[in-house]
Amino acid sequence: AKTVDMSTGSPWETLTLTTLSYWPTLFQDLLDEAKKAALAREEGMTIIYQCYGHEWRPFGSPKRVRPFNSVVLDEGVSEHVHDDVQDFLSTQKWYLDRGIPYRRGYLLHGPPGCGKSSFVSALAGRLGYNICVLNLGDPSMTDDRLAHMLAVAPARSLVLLEDVDFAVGQSKPADPSGPYAGVTRITFSGLLNALDGVIATEERIIFMTTNHYRALPPALVRPGRVDLSIYVGLASRSQLRHMFLRFFPTQEAHAEVFATICEDEGLSMAELQGYFMFFKNKPEECAANIGGWLASRRQVHEEHRAAMQPAQEVPLGSHPVAASPSATKESSAPAIE
Repeated sequence: AKTVDMSTGSPWETLTLTTLSYWPTLFQDLLDEAKKAALAREEGMTIIYQCYGHEWRPFGSPKRVRPFNSVVLDEGVSEHVHDDVQDFLSTQKWYLDRGIPYRRGYLLHGPPGCGKSSFVSALAGRLGYNICVLNLGDPSMTDDRLAHMLAVAPARSLVLLEDVDFAVGQSKPADPSGPYAGVTRITFSGLLNALDGVIATEERIIFMTTNHYRALPPALVRPGRVDLSIYVGLASRSQLRHMFLRFFPTQEAHAEVFATICEDEGLSMAELQGYFMFFKNKPEECAANIGGWLASRRQVHEEHRAAMQPAQEVPLGSHPVAASPSATKESSAPAIE
């Protein structure tokens, strides 16, 4: 049941308790015990908030904290972003003394399936923060509502704006025949003002993601709105090797051969994880079957390209899915001693 209006902090109902004068600390002890129980219940958990109307509410049950090293980005990227956030959190007085708005914006861009949203989840877990997800594609999301939701985001939360390119060029009213008839959806100028305008709030960390970096105007990615831009791309040799060792920690030789075979294939991290799931405890089979799986994957992409002609081609690492390794022919991968 809803007990508080999260946008104002006003309770929906009140309950008055009284105690005898010789036990004045009863309620404080009760509140302390309740607080400890609540914190213990949420320890090791990440709460995901979504906006309903003009308030934030937890979405589903708290999720177990995702290990920071479970998201394998290119070498040094994860730690660089983590260190930058930690530096921001420890320098509030520095910002205030110099009259600089105390807020930080990050943009993660790159092909789909490479770990942008997953990294935000893992980073929140490492920081002990929760995540507030704002859907810019919500037909009821207006400029005023966006500014309000950013202003009332729960403390110790990362705000996540996924597919921020959706707001570029948006200014049309909602479908006149739909439930949001007459509502003017979020505009690009409204997004800019919410991020770094007169109405922009402070003491917040925003992560934005996009698959289409080139579609973003310079006004959106300038410092003050985007303070750090990070490319999260298709798997590099380093990522291929670390991903293999994440599933099979003692298989250094297999990891090197696996990385050599795959480094020019343009694989996304989502594709890699899907492949590894077929060989949970079989590192030799995982390495031996990769050649056949890659051949099947290339064939799927070629068929998809042919079907889409003369439409735009789909790059490697995109949505077409190769057959499962069990359906591929015997691999031509080099043998591993």
